[in-house]
Amino acid sequence: MKKVLLPLALGSLMLSAAPANAQAATAWNAQTLSTARYAILAPQIQGNPNLLSAEQRAGILAAMGRDSAGAIKRRYPGATIVADPNAPGVIKVSPILIAPGALVPWAKLTARLDFDLPAGRRVTVQDQFGLLTLWQHQHDAANFLYDQLVQRLP
Repeated sequence: MKKVLLPLALGSLMLSAAPANAQAATAWNAQTLSTARYAILAPQIQGNPNLLSAEQRAGILAAMGRDSAGAIKRRYPGATIVADPNAPGVIKVSPILIAPGALVPWAKLTARLDFDLPAGRRVTVQDQFGLLTLWQHQHDAANFLYDQLVQRLP
């Protein structure tokens, strides 16, 4: 019992002793995120992008940018998507897909959204999705994937 309470007490003491981080911590909550301004940065495919043709990669990258912005707007209807990532107070969002080593039905693809907050903090949400599951969603796969990721946001 003492071993459990000590880390909890130390953790709460550290939170109350760090007023400089209080603003950064409060910036990551549903109220702030629901009215924030977001800039979607250039999407990236990491891992083994050579599994796809150049045309397929271009289509996927376009869908990643469009559908990650759409998922944020569906999650937070009061949010604004802006074009200028250097505007003051903008949360920069980097959509990233990590391709598997091979295109086999049991392979998994990792999808990630990196949120760079104006205060300099980075928050990442990610999940793995089976290729078979994404194939079942066909042209709506990116929408499905990003809708699942943004559900993890506060």
